[in-house]
Amino acid sequence: MLIAKVLTGAAAPLSLRTAGRDVAAFRAEINRDHPLCDALIAAEEPGIPHLFVSDMDSTMIGQECIDELADFAGLKPQIAAITEAAMRGELDFREALAERVALLAGLAETAIAECLATRIHPMPGARALVQTLKAYGCRTVLVTGGFHQFADPVAEMLGFEHVVANRLEVKAGKLTGKLTGPICDSNTKLETLIAETVALGEGVISLATGDGANDIPMIRAATHGIAYHAKPKARAAASGWIDRGDLASVLRLFGIAEEKWIEG
Repeated sequence: MLIAKVLTGAAAPLSLRTAGRDVAAFRAEINRDHPLCDALIAAEEPGIPHLFVSDMDSTMIGQECIDELADFAGLKPQIAAITEAAMRGELDFREALAERVALLAGLAETAIAECLATRIHPMPGARALVQTLKAYGCRTVLVTGGFHQFADPVAEMLGFEHVVANRLEVKAGKLTGKLTGPICDSNTKLETLIAETVALGEGVISLATGDGANDIPMIRAATHGIAYHAKPKARAAASGWIDRGDLASVLRLFGIAEEKWIEG
C-alpha cells in the first residue's frame, strides 16, 4: 500500500491511499486528478524527519548565485544558459561548474558581498521550514554545488547547522577563475546524506529537497525526497513535489500545523 498527502490549496492535506506499490502509477493518478498540487508519496504515514538535507540555489534561495555574480562581470546571460542546461541534466555538472567559474576570473572579491546584499533572498517559507524542523529535533544540513562564500551566510540566515559547498579561490582581492578544496557535486550530496544518516543511528527518517539534476541521487536516497518547483528529471525522481506552494508546504505535508511553525 502507498499513502499520499496532497495539498491543493486547503490548509490541511488530503490523504489518499492505493493498494498497489507502483509509485509512478500513483503519481500519474495524483497528477491527473490534481494537476497543480503539492504532494508526498510514502509507504507509510510520514513521520517528522530526523535529518533534513537541502540544496541551496533555486531551492532555499530564489536565485542561482553564480548567475547573479556573473552579472557583476557582464556575463549573466552566458553563464545562466550553462547553469540552466546543467540543472536540466544536459551537461556534466563538474565540467559546467569549471567552465562557469573560469569565466569569473578577475572579478573583484567585493562583488560577492555586494551580490549577497542586493541579489540573494530566501525562498518564501525557507526559514519557517528550517527553524520548525529544528524545533522538532531535526538535524539540518545545507549542501550545494554553489559556494561557501554564499552558502555560509545563507545557512546562518536560515538556521542550518552544517554546510557543504564549493569554495571560490581568491588571490589579491580577485577571483582566480578556479575553485579551492574538494568539489561538491551530486555524489557529494549523496555521500553527505548517507554520512549524516549513519551518524544519527538506526531508524532515521531523512528528508532531502532540491530542484535540479545534481540533486537526484540524494532525493532518491532519502526516506522522503521532495522536488521544489523542479526541473522535470528531478521531479520525476522524487517521492514528493512542491509545484504550487512555498517551502512551508513541506511542513503541511508532514502534518505540522501552521500555529506550530517557527519563523524567528
